[in-house]
Amino acid sequence: MIETLYIEEAVFDHPRSQAIRTRYPNAAVIPCSRYGEVFNPKAQNFRLQKKQPALILAEKFNNFVLPAPLSYNIGGQRNYYFSHMLNCIYDCRYCFLQGMYRSANYILFVNYEDFDSSIEQVAKASNESSYFFSGYDCDSLALEPITGFIKHTLPLFRKLNNAFLEIRTKSTQIRTLLDTEAMPNCIVAFSLSPDVLAEALEHKAPSLQKRLEALDKLQQAGWPIGLRFDPIIYCDNYQNIYTEFFEQVFVRINLDQLHSVSLGTFRMPQGFYRNIVKLYPEEKLFAGPLTESQQMVSYEANIEDEMLAFCREKLLQLMPEEKLFLCHDDD
Repeated sequence: MIETLYIEEAVFDHPRSQAIRTRYPNAAVIPCSRYGEVFNPKAQNFRLQKKQPALILAEKFNNFVLPAPLSYNIGGQRNYYFSHMLNCIYDCRYCFLQGMYRSANYILFVNYEDFDSSIEQVAKASNESSYFFSGYDCDSLALEPITGFIKHTLPLFRKLNNAFLEIRTKSTQIRTLLDTEAMPNCIVAFSLSPDVLAEALEHKAPSLQKRLEALDKLQQAGWPIGLRFDPIIYCDNYQNIYTEFFEQVFVRINLDQLHSVSLGTFRMPQGFYRNIVKLYPEEKLFAGPLTESQQMVSYEANIEDEMLAFCREKLLQLMPEEKLFLCHDDD
């Protein structure tokens, strides 16, 4: 899977760097001073790199925990995110990462303990519950067998009574969770789309059926589950497609294990969107009824309102209203 490893000189001998080198004994190993030398140059082809990304092992120095976008909200007022990785192994056409970064290579920050300290500091700064979201700049679990980050992080949240962790994923790499006693303050949130749209847009990601099977196993093991229907995608006959999809999902859901459901339409910062269109000019998703407003690209207001209202109504036939959250833009 990984043919090239770039390793910052400062973490070249770090135990996590060495463990990953051992995992990929045939990979070319290239030292670098800072990851930006590899990740930031302008003359890169994201689409070409995506076919065989390299893994960059680096050290992060600041901004370990940041305020979360308004769309990341599952009931708390103090919402934060952290990114132990940048970029994702999946290739979803609606993902903003391919418009934000010049490089498709993966970055893993190996100094996990610094993330721990920042999370603990933020959580203890208030008596009010804090929510921490993993999976904003990567998939939380897709590379877990390599990184071990979630395995490292769970014990921290087990001792933080006023902190919640959301692990957002499309992955079936759930062994770490199944080998760990379930935690009421840790929500495993699956991003899900109807089969027809997942096959067209969520390249390299596990099928809907495989994600639901993973979700089943986690429910049975006692883990709180989140459902993330975000983005919902406009297409012909979307009413029937999403009606059947929601029913397909909820027949597998134990409502007692369901922590939250979030619902949002396709939206993306204008600059990221334009970069992605240059990468994939033939993509039908970008030929849809989209409009630009306040530096964001989204569906025309009447279509967005119609889709959200329709999907909300269908979901509330299947679940309690207090567990449903609509995703709003930061504008």
